[in-house]
Amino acid sequence: MSPKKTKKRKEDFTQEAYMGIRRMFFNNEIIPGQKISYRDLAERLGMSPTPIIQALKRLEFQGLVRHEPNCGYYTENISIEEITEIYDFRKIIEVALVEKTIQRMTAGKLAKLKKSLDSHLCAVRDIYFKDRLIRDREFHMFLAELSGCTLQINTLRHLFDLLYLKYRGNILFVTPMDTVDDQHTKIYEHIADRDIKGAQQILGQHILNVKKHALISINRVIEQKSAPMI
Repeated sequence: MSPKKTKKRKEDFTQEAYMGIRRMFFNNEIIPGQKISYRDLAERLGMSPTPIIQALKRLEFQGLVRHEPNCGYYTENISIEEITEIYDFRKIIEVALVEKTIQRMTAGKLAKLKKSLDSHLCAVRDIYFKDRLIRDREFHMFLAELSGCTLQINTLRHLFDLLYLKYRGNILFVTPMDTVDDQHTKIYEHIADRDIKGAQQILGQHILNVKKHALISINRVIEQKSAPMI
């Protein structure tokens, strides 16, 4: 006899809708300032409207969309102030976690961090830009997760969601690849040497450098949108 299929719960459909909408954000199928039709999303995801609406409520709570009564759901427009705040907050959290990460470091964890670094170094040479984004996030998140500080880790995860989903990572991630490669490698080397101050310094510089290039890119996009049509 074939195994009996487990009936999906309401929460399962909501989670499926939530993940599907997140993929649309990541793939730039949903862009800043756009009105979101839950009926359109339901059709594209092959689902009923109910789990779509529940998923949008969850995304609203996370700050990825906003709801206007009697109008529906919208994505937020680009905010230079929020992007600046996100990177500044990232720097505070990630740099602060370095000490605990090094204190908790073992040979096995260091080997996994090296594997994460190698995955990123390979990805940045790849033609698939989205893979580069994923591997960069994985390197930074794994470095933070080694600290064991759950609250800060969850906050950092949310900041990455805002950057790569709400603000479209393909606009933000414009730092020269060789620079990112070099800085990630140096971060790993300082961690391996158990050099807390060295790791904190290069990690802080790295985040500020990425922030600088992201703001240049975003300002360029805003200028292009506001330029008069000839």
